[in-house]
Amino acid sequence: MPQVFSLRRVLLIKLGSLVLLIVVAATLVVMHWQMQYPNAVGAPVRQPIPFSHKHHVGDDGIDCRYCHTSVERGSSAGLPSTQICLSCHSQLFSDANIFNPLFSSMQSNRSVVWTRVHDLPDFVYFDHSIHVAKGVACVECHGRIDQMPLTWRVASLDMQWCLDCHRAPQPHLHAANEIFAMPPPAVSNGEQLSGFYHLRSRQRLTDCSTCHR
Repeated sequence: MPQVFSLRRVLLIKLGSLVLLIVVAATLVVMHWQMQYPNAVGAPVRQPIPFSHKHHVGDDGIDCRYCHTSVERGSSAGLPSTQICLSCHSQLFSDANIFNPLFSSMQSNRSVVWTRVHDLPDFVYFDHSIHVAKGVACVECHGRIDQMPLTWRVASLDMQWCLDCHRAPQPHLHAANEIFAMPPPAVSNGEQLSGFYHLRSRQRLTDCSTCHR
């Protein structure tokens, strides 16, 4: 029976397969690294200004929506603009060196480059407004932000973590007046809220196209 593949062709196929395997493995490692670093769970993220949610939210009681202005109507919660920060710090502690990036931003008319703590991969679609509209409180994803002197992630943000909530959202639902509270009251009527927010059907919540578009 004639030989179908020459030794040279067999070696080339094996070499090509090995290279492809290495490329795929390297891609997966890089994707994992990008998703986990520097935003590892529990690791405070370095910022150009060491912003303390504990001080602003926990001590001063500033509402999330004052800085994250689009959280109720957009896919992104929005990062605080220089003008928002200066609404207070043009007077308060204006001579402190830690605010130099803020005043440089004002002078150059360029935004402060904040580092996102909850930064999802580009292939994931997430909309803050729909979660807020359906009763998911800030604390459910961001944790006790009012106790963080520097901000870190409290959840993995991986697909299984999201699906666990989408399959059984009842324990994570809150009344509309509790969504931005820190901390909101414990959920005792999840089933009732699930009906109120029209979340009885789970099929749409777990469709691939819901988060991958």
